[in-house]
Amino acid sequence: MPYGTVFRPGLFAGETIIVTGGGSGMGRCTAHELAHLGAKVVLIGRRRENLLQVQAEIIEDGGKADIQVLDIRIEEDVIAAVDMIISRDGPVYGLVNNAGGQFTAGLEDISQKGWETVVRTNLTGGFLMSRELYRQCMKEQGAGVIVNITADAWMSLPTMGHSGAARAGMENFTMTAAVEWGRHGIRVNSVAPGWIITSGFDTYGSDWGDHMRSLEKYEPLNRLGREAEVSAAIVFLLSPAAAFISGSCIRVDGAAPNLQHNFPLPEGPGNKHFAGFHREVMPKVFDNSDDN
Repeated sequence: MPYGTVFRPGLFAGETIIVTGGGSGMGRCTAHELAHLGAKVVLIGRRRENLLQVQAEIIEDGGKADIQVLDIRIEEDVIAAVDMIISRDGPVYGLVNNAGGQFTAGLEDISQKGWETVVRTNLTGGFLMSRELYRQCMKEQGAGVIVNITADAWMSLPTMGHSGAARAGMENFTMTAAVEWGRHGIRVNSVAPGWIITSGFDTYGSDWGDHMRSLEKYEPLNRLGREAEVSAAIVFLLSPAAAFISGSCIRVDGAAPNLQHNFPLPEGPGNKHFAGFHREVMPKVFDNSDDN
């Protein structure tokens, strides 16, 4: 069964698109959808075995994918990797800055090393990838699209303050890059996922599934989101249909940030999730959950 995309076949035929963090979670899902739509996807991550697995999946499904093992936090490695990717795969049409990571801790328990590690992963790495593609490829070709993955951190992000600060920084970087690079034909936008079920849940411990399910009562749509629903927003922003959208953010959060605490949500069934990803894998902490 192929990817259940809503976009037309061949939408990105002949285009090279880089997806950082492409070895798992939302990056894996997005890479699959882009490859199904004709793109040659370059998967970037730190774990070769994960990248090889996703590459094999995409090739088995009839798509094209290369891999690049890279720590996006190291400037000289990013510079060299972007040069190599352009030489190997040709001009790069799009970049999805999806790579990220964090751990749960109160602010008082986060060391300087822990803080800087998360900020470098969730902010600095995306900046370095964007800057190098602009310098080495997109400015000269007069075209390119960058989509930065941020987060639902509009109010605050308790127990993940390091990630909240980095994601807020990435939103501002998105707006600034859109202004500075727009005259060269480059669009820069962001997608901010809310409470999305993803394989990354398994890194937070066995009780994380119960914690996330408990958040459904604060979600106007009465459910959590899925990876394919984030990927669809990313693909739209990469597509020609978004040619006049830059410096903007698409929230994929079911309106949760709009909920006022003095408004009790009425009972209701919510809506059905978009089941586009044919290779979706539920995290182990959700093994016994209702996948409404």
